[in-house]
Amino acid sequence: MYSIDNVGRNTIAMVLAGGKGERLSPLTIRRAKPSVAFGGKYKIIDFVLSNLFNSGIKKVYILTQYRAYSLNKHIRESWGKWTGLGEFYVAISPETSSESEEWFKGTADAILQYLRFVESSDADYVAIFGGDHIYKMDITQMINSHRMNRADITIAALEVPTDEANRFGILSVDDDSRVVAFNEKPANPETIPGRETCFASMGNYIFPTKKLIEVLLEGKKQHEDLDFGKHVIPMMLESGDRVFAYNFNDNIIPGMRAEERGYWKDVGTIDSYYEANMDLIHISPQLNLYNYKWPILTNQGNLPPAKTVFDDGERRGENINSYVCAGCITSGSTVNRSILGPLCKINSFSLVEDSILFENVTVGRHVRIKKAIIDKGVVITDGSIIGYNHDDDRANGYTVTDSGIVVIPRKDK
Repeated sequence: MYSIDNVGRNTIAMVLAGGKGERLSPLTIRRAKPSVAFGGKYKIIDFVLSNLFNSGIKKVYILTQYRAYSLNKHIRESWGKWTGLGEFYVAISPETSSESEEWFKGTADAILQYLRFVESSDADYVAIFGGDHIYKMDITQMINSHRMNRADITIAALEVPTDEANRFGILSVDDDSRVVAFNEKPANPETIPGRETCFASMGNYIFPTKKLIEVLLEGKKQHEDLDFGKHVIPMMLESGDRVFAYNFNDNIIPGMRAEERGYWKDVGTIDSYYEANMDLIHISPQLNLYNYKWPILTNQGNLPPAKTVFDDGERRGENINSYVCAGCITSGSTVNRSILGPLCKINSFSLVEDSILFENVTVGRHVRIKKAIIDKGVVITDGSIIGYNHDDDRANGYTVTDSGIVVIPRKDK
């Protein structure tokens, strides 16, 4: 069996990071979904890139597309600096390449447009992963499963209850986890043999390099909008290729606690995004960001520590049950059950509760904020009240979800 180092050297990764994330609007009006902040200082894409990096896979192309500037900048200023000779984390997109490039029409079409990078590599395997989910995974374990099965494609699979299966592409498997059918959002899903759960595709794949090239070139002849779930997987099943599922629940990373196993979040809606963030401030969150054996990496910046100031009776700076990033100042105010991104300032006599503040948010004096998501660089003026009267929030131009989360977007163009 390959060591981690050998697997990493023999694998090239293509990360699909071009999604608009329309259900996360207005947070995605000016940025791609993988570029949205998560957990204060991270970007959503940092999770898959950290998984690749910690797995020893350091030849990575990030395929960006929609509103790609901020994401490309993040890759360039952080991930692009952390690799050595012959290694790279590089973002490429139709926006920044030659005029002949077209925008991606499907997930497989995205790989097809940059197939020259795969063809020119000496990699034995290609890992194709999405860039917009929150999870931790040792990808070498999936590659080793792929090798032992002599698979033509291995699909990462999440165990889900049958009543949730209609949200996913469901893999029907035999006793050896070989895929025998694939159905998109089925009403009557097949369960895993011997279990009451179903295998949902996570949209993450391992291919032998030669097989990937062969399948994509063949698929191009049949489908202009070539997509892995819609076209490639059914095509491979029909031709009798060896298609296998890899159970994500079997993946164990160093330092993992039992309750972390199988943690995977699609933060594709405002509600799911909010819930996944707020889970981080629990005493023992299911996603442990304090596991130093499998760190989530990002651009830290040269910022001073967070601090609280003032302790004069009613004017006391305090952070309670909160997650506070570098450069924040809680000045004579109270932050409770909230996440503050870098460089936030909460001014005197204000209260922030159950909220997520992105980078460089300024909250004025005598402000009350409850259950809100506030975008980067927003200034909340003195005396503002947010989250207490949703009619007023809507009148102020804010988005309010059915569950009562108030979203305040950036106002710059």
